[in-house]
Amino acid sequence: MANSRFRPINFLPLVFCFLIVPLTESSSDTNSVYSPCSDAKIQRKDGFSFGIAFAGYSEFLPNSSSNSPQLSPCDRRLSLSSANSQVAVFRPKVDEISLLTINTSNFFPDSYGGYMVAFAGRKYAARSRPTFVANSSHIVTSFTLVLEFKKGTLQNLYWKRFGCALCSGNGAFVCINNQYCAIRTSSCKNRGGNIDCSLGIQLSFSGTDKHDSVFNSWYEVKNLRQYSLFGLYSNLRDSLTSQFNKFF
Repeated sequence: MANSRFRPINFLPLVFCFLIVPLTESSSDTNSVYSPCSDAKIQRKDGFSFGIAFAGYSEFLPNSSSNSPQLSPCDRRLSLSSANSQVAVFRPKVDEISLLTINTSNFFPDSYGGYMVAFAGRKYAARSRPTFVANSSHIVTSFTLVLEFKKGTLQNLYWKRFGCALCSGNGAFVCINNQYCAIRTSSCKNRGGNIDCSLGIQLSFSGTDKHDSVFNSWYEVKNLRQYSLFGLYSNLRDSLTSQFNKFF
């Protein structure tokens, strides 16, 4: 009998999303699970579906209590489908470094609570901790997310923070809590400014697949940060969103 606590949630149309790696070819994708609220056992080069929910911090807690355990957005006890929330779904290729981009020209995260949680799975109900995205004053536009697997099953999702070293000395950014490089919302294009405040999420994988093959992409991301090429890679987000905006 199905677990009554879990059911498919209503995924709302959110924004256009980019992948800078090639889409998964059907011949190499052995994963037939497409819902982020279902369990999948994957191998390298498969596609893997996961979601990112945007809502207020307390919306990810039952009864909105700070002492309550955090639940997966797939858990019906959260009632995110009836709350002020939005959900984006992605399907990157496993163990490829991907850059996911959420265009904010018609969507601003502070209108939906200002926090986001990455999630996937049913039995393990893996979910990240809520991470700050935006409020009425500032928005964080660059994130790194690591998906951790054990024998092909997702165990956890981590938002990695690298402090404010990368934005030090850049007047367009503000360092928040020595953790986030944020942009003043008044500087964003959809708030009267001229800065593209689209969200960029660098995605990588750690752990092992169902054949015990070790994922390398998180190790590669850590090494990439040591070189100037990391800045070039990160700037692809701006290039992609600029090209997208030309069509609309």
